[in-house]
Amino acid sequence: MLTEQIKKYGLMLFIAVISIQLNAQNPFDISHDQAMKALEIAKQKAESMNVLVNIAVVDAGANLKSFLRMDDSFLGSIDVAIKKAKTARYFDIDTGELGELTQPGGIIYNIEHSNGGLMTFPGGVPIKNKNGKIIGAIGVSGGTIEEDRIIANAGAASILTKN
Repeated sequence: MLTEQIKKYGLMLFIAVISIQLNAQNPFDISHDQAMKALEIAKQKAESMNVLVNIAVVDAGANLKSFLRMDDSFLGSIDVAIKKAKTARYFDIDTGELGELTQPGGIIYNIEHSNGGLMTFPGGVPIKNKNGKIIGAIGVSGGTIEEDRIIANAGAASILTKN
């Protein structure tokens, strides 16, 4: 009887320890504060450029971490911003650079049809920590592709600065 109780409590303790480890913040994952900072800096950049955009930040697993839709920005850009962020994280590359590889005759032509639809034009950028490790990505949509890229780069770069 005592042996059964020891096994039972040992198993419960093991499950508790595993649960704590599974719920712990991954050190290579963007934190809530970092995601919000990237979002805010990108929004400020968009405002300074007088561009209305949607901004999405995903974590290291390409899960949506934070999102902002500026007033009067295009509704159709919501999904595009999210997909740009996910695409940048899936392949750890600026989506504009990925787009160059997906052109007819390119080495990964038609890849944009995978993973539930990818965005292979500028506006999605991986986010790196101070050690150069990718911890997430940001996607911006609503301006021109170059405006989107500039705004996304501003948000991503904010993680590397103190404040």
